This record gives sequence, C-alpha cells and structure tokens, in this order.
Amino acid sequence: MKKSILLLGIGLVLVGCSKKKGPEYETTTVEKGNISTTVTATGTIEPVTSVEVGTQVSGIVAKIYVDYNSEVKAGQVIAELDKTNLISTLASQRANLTSVQSALAYQKANFERQKSLFDKGLISANDFEQARLSYVQAQQQVTTARQSVKRAETDLGYATITSPINGVVLSKAVEEGQTVAASFSTPTLFTIAQDLTDMRVIADIDEADIGEVKEGQRVTFSVDAFPNDTFEGVVTQVRQQATTESNVVTYEVVISAPNADLKLKPGLTANVTIFTLEKNDVLTVASKALRFSPNEALIAEDETIEPCDAKHKLWVREGKTFKAFPVEIGVSNGTMTEIVSGVKAGTEVLADMIFAQVEETGDSQQKSNPFMPGPRNRNNNNNQKNGNSAAKK
Repeated sequence: MKKSILLLGIGLVLVGCSKKKGPEYETTTVEKGNISTTVTATGTIEPVTSVEVGTQVSGIVAKIYVDYNSEVKAGQVIAELDKTNLISTLASQRANLTSVQSALAYQKANFERQKSLFDKGLISANDFEQARLSYVQAQQQVTTARQSVKRAETDLGYATITSPINGVVLSKAVEEGQTVAASFSTPTLFTIAQDLTDMRVIADIDEADIGEVKEGQRVTFSVDAFPNDTFEGVVTQVRQQATTESNVVTYEVVISAPNADLKLKPGLTANVTIFTLEKNDVLTVASKALRFSPNEALIAEDETIEPCDAKHKLWVREGKTFKAFPVEIGVSNGTMTEIVSGVKAGTEVLADMIFAQVEETGDSQQKSNPFMPGPRNRNNNNNQKNGNSAAKK
C-alpha cells in the first residue's frame, strides 16, 4: 500500500514539474512602402560617339599636331603625311592630261578634214571610219586622264588628316616619322570621342534576366574609381544579338550615363543595377503572410476559425478568433507583395506560427527519453527500498 502511495506521489511531482507552452504567432503590419526588383550585371563605359581616324594613302607621317586629350574641332588638321610622292604623281597625271588633250585636238581636226573629203567622195569609207575612231579614242583618253588627275588630287588631299568631328583625342597610334601602309586596310591613326559629357554603359545581361529588361527602366551603377558615388542612367537599347562565351549566353544592353562632371572615363568597369520593377508608396505586406493559414488541429479548444474562400487572404487574431480577410494583390518581389484592396494600412496580420519547446526539469527530463541510462546508484537505492519493504512485511 505504501508502495502505491509512493509511486502516485512521484507521478504527481513529475506532472507538476512539466511545463508545456502552446503555439505563438508572428505578426506583421500592412503599411505603405516601395516594391522593386532588380537585375545586376557588369558593363563597360564608353563614349556615345567615337570615330577612328585613319588614312587611305600610304606614306610617312610628317607632322602630328595633336596629342592625347587634345580638344579638336571638325575640319582641324591633326596630322600630315609626306606629300613628295603624291605631288609628283599629281604633276605626272596633269602632264599626261595635257598630252592627251593635244592629241584630241589633232584627231578632231583630222576627223573634220576626212569628213569633208568623204562628203565630196574623195576618200573611201574605210579611211573616214578610221579617222572617226581615232577621234573617239582621243576623247576617251582625255576623260581617263582627267579622272587620273582627280584621283591624284584626292590622294594628295588624304595626306592631310583632319578631324571629322568636334571632340577629344582618346588615343594616338602613330608618331612622326612612322610609315603607314594602306594597301589592304585603313590604318587607325587617332580615336576621337565626340562628347565626354554624354557617355553610355554597355552591360552584358544574362539570358535568364534579359526578358525582364526593357527600354526606359531606371539604372544605377558604380565604378571602382569612385566607390562612394552612385551614378544613374536609363536603359536606351536592348540589343537582339546574343554573345556566347564559355557556354554562357548574354545580351548587350545600352544604358545612358550623363557625365557632366567628367568623372566617368572610357573603359571603366561599371557595376550595374537595373530596376526591372518599381512601385513606390503602395500598400505592402510581407509575402509570407499571404501563405499563412491557422491549423485547426493545433489551436486551443476555446479558439475558433472564420475562413473565407478567397484565393488571397490575410489572417488576423481577434481575441480567440482567427479571422480571414480576402485581399486583392498586385506585384511582388518575393519578399514583399502589393495589397491593392481588402485591408487598411496599419492592420496587424498573422505571418507565421512558432512552436515553443517543452521545458522539463528534474527526473522528468530523464523520463522523457527511455533510452538514456539513469544514474548509477538509482537502481541500487530502489532495490534497497524494495528489500526493506519486503522485510517489514
């Protein structure tokens, strides 16, 4: 009898030592905010308009009148090639033109004489036709000689290199005394940027993100040269041509980059952030609140649930009642979602259920795990108690 009373007492003590907590609920507030999604990439800064200035004739560079960073005007002479051979060629072509013009005058006079004799029947038709052919050939030779003179004049003009635009010299590829050859391609002598206050960024966008990028979207970017500055621009062009490198497909996106203070320099690497979605000052809520739903099996017996059949809903807890409100949602960036209608700003809604761990003390901690061995002396003590009880009986 005493043994039964002892075991009952121990059980009551263990129950009294156990402390269990019910579920708690995380809440969030519906409030005004901004929702945005972004695409990040890297790009290169370059001038909007740049021209590579070359030469169409071969020769030795005689004079260079500009250097790196020189400001130039359209039509300004920036270099000259040696003109000795070109002047000689022009003189030769002009002399040849004079010669064929003299031959033309002779053939013309001869043709007119032969025509007069042919009209009087004094020469054969063959002689007349021969005189006419010589006259026509002389005319053609004069035309060819004039074209040769014009080409020689043009080549001489090409020896004087002028700037095609107003701008700044970015690069200079030749020095005085250097020979340039234009046999197969036009060699580049200078690169001139038109306006360094109007730059652009050519960004490489991954194929997974290019579908979200559109013209007119806002862009921010930074460069390592000015890590504390944030520059802004706008997407001006999404190019259709794909580039594949190491099995990675990217598309070029052109971004405007105003450069009034001339901090941005051609060739700098830009870390680009494109805002593919922006909605400011709209009603927002944490997206996980729209996924929350109370579990009827886990709530207390005196708590009730008032659901609704709406596709999107938010839950509030009013006393011991869980009540759902149907809402209409807008855009989402995964973390925050726009609430178009259904609830007002400042409403506190349920976002998640948190389960508190069971706290146990004393012997109940060991009792909760039957596979944990008890203290070494515990069995001995129990055996001694049982033995004593049996002896007394």
